[in-house]
Amino acid sequence: MLQTFSRTLNVSPEDSEALLSLPLTSLLDSPELNQLLGSLDTDLLKKTFPTAASVLAQKLPPFYDWLQTELGLTNVPDSPDHTTKWVIGFLRNEESLTRLVELHKSIPRKALERSIPRLVGTFEDVQPTAVKEEWEKAVAALCLVLAAAARENQPSAS
Repeated sequence: MLQTFSRTLNVSPEDSEALLSLPLTSLLDSPELNQLLGSLDTDLLKKTFPTAASVLAQKLPPFYDWLQTELGLTNVPDSPDHTTKWVIGFLRNEESLTRLVELHKSIPRKALERSIPRLVGTFEDVQPTAVKEEWEKAVAALCLVLAAAARENQPSAS
């Protein structure tokens, strides 16, 4: 997970760990997270919503199956529509990070952390590379918030 954050968010593993160690309220107010979210190329992301929606429609069902079979999660969306609408809603400022955390608080920390590289990797085959990298960065930034919240709420994961 730390390598995924380092690669996609352009931060060192140590900086990723430092951000993940912050209480959620501190992270949400941190200049580092605000800079990271502010660095997203929202124009490119908005222009490529159809690409992202297509990728997510194709890749999320196997990801959800993996969550159920490998990680034992039971409360998994029925279709990729929910995730796609949420990510797009966040980028359009229609959804909040606190709502994202609320929706995912029941996911065990270890499962959440294991799933992040795989979820971010759903965009690995997207071309051009700039679109792939921007979508990976956007999803990784959202996952960073989820991982920090999980660490705060479930501190004793091995």
